[in-house]
Amino acid sequence: MDARFLLPFLEEQTILSTEQAREISEEQNRTGKPVEAILANFGIIQLPQILEKISDSLGLPLIADLTGLDLSPELLARIPPHTARNLGALPVAGDATTLTVALADPLATQALEDLRFATGMEIAQVVAPPDQIQPLLDKHYGSAEVNIDELLTELENAPDSALTAEGVDLSEAGSAPIIKYVNTIIARAIHAKASDIHFEPFEKEFKIRYRVDGALYEMAPPPRRLAIPLTSRIKVMANLNIAERRVPQDGRIQTILAGRQVDLRVSTLPTQYGESVVLRILDRTVVNLDLEKLGIPKHIFDYICETVEKPNGIFIVTGPTGSGKTTTLYSCLGRINTIDTKILTVEDPVEYELEGIIQVPANEAIGLTFARALRAFLRQDPDKILVGETRDLETAQIAIQASLTGHLVMTSLHTNDAAGAVTRLLDMGVEPFLMSATMEGILAQRLLRRVCKECRTPFPPKEDVLAQLGMTASEVGDRPFYFGKGCEICNGTGYKGRVGIYELLDIREPIRQLINERAPSVVIRQKGIELGMTTLRQDGIRNLLEGHTSIEEVLKYT
Repeated sequence: MDARFLLPFLEEQTILSTEQAREISEEQNRTGKPVEAILANFGIIQLPQILEKISDSLGLPLIADLTGLDLSPELLARIPPHTARNLGALPVAGDATTLTVALADPLATQALEDLRFATGMEIAQVVAPPDQIQPLLDKHYGSAEVNIDELLTELENAPDSALTAEGVDLSEAGSAPIIKYVNTIIARAIHAKASDIHFEPFEKEFKIRYRVDGALYEMAPPPRRLAIPLTSRIKVMANLNIAERRVPQDGRIQTILAGRQVDLRVSTLPTQYGESVVLRILDRTVVNLDLEKLGIPKHIFDYICETVEKPNGIFIVTGPTGSGKTTTLYSCLGRINTIDTKILTVEDPVEYELEGIIQVPANEAIGLTFARALRAFLRQDPDKILVGETRDLETAQIAIQASLTGHLVMTSLHTNDAAGAVTRLLDMGVEPFLMSATMEGILAQRLLRRVCKECRTPFPPKEDVLAQLGMTASEVGDRPFYFGKGCEICNGTGYKGRVGIYELLDIREPIRQLINERAPSVVIRQKGIELGMTTLRQDGIRNLLEGHTSIEEVLKYT
């Protein structure tokens, strides 16, 4: 429900004070959660009670459950599909002159006027659970998938007055074709399981690209003159200052698509040709937070399970941005998240909400750094702590201190391999004896694109390619390698989904000794291999021989 309608209504009903309404509004802006979820979390009022209050106050009938309703095709046909979707209006009954509807947002009464206009009938309203209305709208009226080419034609033919931005005019970002176009782009990206959407202005064109499985794909670009209206629309959705185009801004959009909540993190950047905008899609349904389903080799999986159960020590996951570190760490938390364990996390920002875990968003602007949050954690009596990223000496030192005082600390670092994490911490200024005393294990990882199962094609590898991988023909035997030819399922790319490759450095006595001697990472890596460590390249080759990925991916990432 829209906080702009619901909070004043609850104030009117004396359920909220003005101060509480302000706090809840701030909480929603900060976290992006639905307002009804925040009210329930604060223990103020649950959704069924909200609906009862609305029903009593407006004198409207309440339907507590829509599942048994018989919605005939004739009844559904009374509201045009795009109108039903846009207004969130579901017809539940009707006679010759009157149509009875349930609104996804029962307080958005302007929708009733719009429906009267669109249908030419009298409109009566009932109150019903919003979480039941959206799936029924998707089922009967289709999801809001729109033909992009038709939309582009509509945009190109739209009068300049509706699209251009002389100064800053909100109507430009609120023009119907622009809203529809932005919503369609977001819906398409989510459908394609994209992780990011890039809106990029150049001198003569305005590009829109999706990042799917780590690679960027370009969409049909809209006309260049739409750059400002499109970025303005996104900024309006994210509650950013649309008049300010000279400094970077960060915000958050929450949207419901196909009946499920999707979070978008928004970042704007001023460039010489206008603002570049990137939306990071945080869709819980796409991310798998089950450790067993991440495809980790059995010996590494067993080691991780054993390590995260330890009462103290430091476990580090390392890799470049976008290598799946957060997913692995969250999956570890899911494994140890039991009723008898207190878990605290500090992240920048909190990407996914985990039930039963206390998560703190770091905020540099007000001085809430990783180090400061970590210091406060030690007074909160935790058992396990997750630090989103160890960026500086202060954070590393407090993490070590926490580990020495009987806490298990999990964290991530940006290094190329497992042994590199040791050198990185030494470079930060961490004392070797403290590191060797607390460190339990370092997991390095990468994400490789998975060859599409529908169109994968075997081929015998050539000698020179095998030489690049450091292999011989006898090692491969008669096992084929695979590449994706490209099909409808994978949008002609040959790849669908991703597979992780892993390298685990178990910090045992010989390694501890090398850390104390400040040995270079090459020496630590060599010793790790002697002690049985599988390198990223070797794990990549294992995936190659099992037909999961391609030679190009293994050579690119290892």
